[in-house]
Amino acid sequence: MSSSRRLKCDLRPTGLIKVGKRRKTDLRKGEQTRREIIRKAAPLFNQKGYDGTALSDLMLATGLEKGGIYRHFESKEGLAVHAFDHAWKIAMDARFEGTEEIPNTVDRLKQIVRNFRDRRTGLVPGGCPLLNTAIDSDDGNPKLRAKARQALSSLLDRMQLIAEEGQRRGEVRANVDSAKLATLIASTLEGSIMVSRLQKKEGPRDLAVRHLEEYLETKIRVGKSKAGAAKS
Repeated sequence: MSSSRRLKCDLRPTGLIKVGKRRKTDLRKGEQTRREIIRKAAPLFNQKGYDGTALSDLMLATGLEKGGIYRHFESKEGLAVHAFDHAWKIAMDARFEGTEEIPNTVDRLKQIVRNFRDRRTGLVPGGCPLLNTAIDSDDGNPKLRAKARQALSSLLDRMQLIAEEGQRRGEVRANVDSAKLATLIASTLEGSIMVSRLQKKEGPRDLAVRHLEEYLETKIRVGKSKAGAAKS
């Protein structure tokens, strides 16, 4: 092999490969740090609210200095928005857990109602992030208020789609307004949280769940004879 050919073989860009791998590793570590900050900040915002959560609280929870936090987020508000998204995703996953396997749409809606009461393990501490953020941002933070409105819309839309599917399949009465039904379910459940928290007991939440289950069974579900006629 000639010396010139040997030289060409030896000029592989090994340094560039190492730099590229290092950058990818740094990016992965940065993203992991960012997710950890969000995860640890979410309970603070959900329990204390935006104004009640101080930078010192965030530093203590994350173990980072101010610069370490703001290296990943443009502002406290930006972190609060991401923290809400994190808390709301967990809440939505819990509310719809196990519903996809239920074939009947009315039974699916009833399961959503029961999940609201029963599936609270693993949620971000502090209660429902939607209710908390809606109250916290009502007269204050427009970005968080917009996030809460968006979250409510996502909840209403999913329940409305289930009701409309039920109407097409002859399981939900044709005269039911699916949008109003979704609003009724969400309003009853979210309102029961507020009363339960004020009274410091589970009774109002249990009452809301039992009422909605009965309502779905007696006012929303198509009777057996009607369901059979619809399918024939």
